[in-house]
Amino acid sequence: MFELQWPWLLALLPLPLLIYFLPAQKKDDAALRVPFFAQVKSIETQTHALRSKKSAGLVALWFIWAALVLAAANPQWIGEPVSIPNSGRDLLIAVDISGSMKIPDMKYQGQEITRLSAVKMVVGDFVKNRKSDRLGLVLFGTQAYLQAPLTYDRQTVNTLLQETEIGFAGEQTSIGDAIGLAIKRLRARPDAQRVLIVLTDGANTAGELEPVKAAELAEKEHVKIYTIGFGAEEMEVDNGFFGKRKVNPSADLDETTMRAIADKTGGQYFRARSLEELNEVHQALNRLEPIDSEEEKFRPIKSLFFYPLALAFVLSLLWALFSVLPHFRPQQNAEGVNS
Repeated sequence: MFELQWPWLLALLPLPLLIYFLPAQKKDDAALRVPFFAQVKSIETQTHALRSKKSAGLVALWFIWAALVLAAANPQWIGEPVSIPNSGRDLLIAVDISGSMKIPDMKYQGQEITRLSAVKMVVGDFVKNRKSDRLGLVLFGTQAYLQAPLTYDRQTVNTLLQETEIGFAGEQTSIGDAIGLAIKRLRARPDAQRVLIVLTDGANTAGELEPVKAAELAEKEHVKIYTIGFGAEEMEVDNGFFGKRKVNPSADLDETTMRAIADKTGGQYFRARSLEELNEVHQALNRLEPIDSEEEKFRPIKSLFFYPLALAFVLSLLWALFSVLPHFRPQQNAEGVNS
């Protein structure tokens, strides 16, 4: 929908016409005797031929004025209503990308895939569906770092997750530092509904902050932590000459600490042994932290003042050009005669 922000400025459009038709003030000056009156008379007859050009110039000037007035009135285009999320929840997802996440103990459509690949699939869908939350992404290995700050741009958060590779943050696991970094980022947000989801397949083997101590800090800052222990409990590996044997690839998972973190902060611990169980965990998280349905609507506004302003600029250039040309041509002809 098109509208003017200050339509009352259009009342200024006839202002040049009013000035043009105002009666000129007459002066009773003494008459002068002009000895070259005949030459002046001949010049006047030539001037009549230029009156049409003068009229065209006045029309051009009025169009320039009209374009400037229209630009000052600030024309703008108001788009269709757009919905934006209306939620106070700030949700950070901390994903383990240590060396153990490359273990191929997950299955998808009959094919073995790594733990990180499974996380990208399930957590990626979880991110896409959290339409009313402000999401962020923390990645941790030997070090923890913020990959995506809290934002409503779910597509960017998911893209950054999909581009993650094992080894970006080192081979070990710093769960405590990841929680500490998340607390630091959530601390500046409102108290209500600060949520952290921590997904790991191991135990804390690096970092300066112990996970339980980090959980105590989270409790003080009113950050609720949901923890997910991920990884299969049985996997066949090739034992060379002796054939295959079954091992527990999740033997290093510290479930005791993960439960303690969740209990300390009022969250919950989940165990996911497969791709399907991980998907069920995230469905459970959707129920525990429901997505708000209320939305605010706004109409995007695009200002269009630069269009009439550009038109006024172009018309001014053309008017100036055609005003100069009649004075330039006689001089050019006179130079040609003198040569």
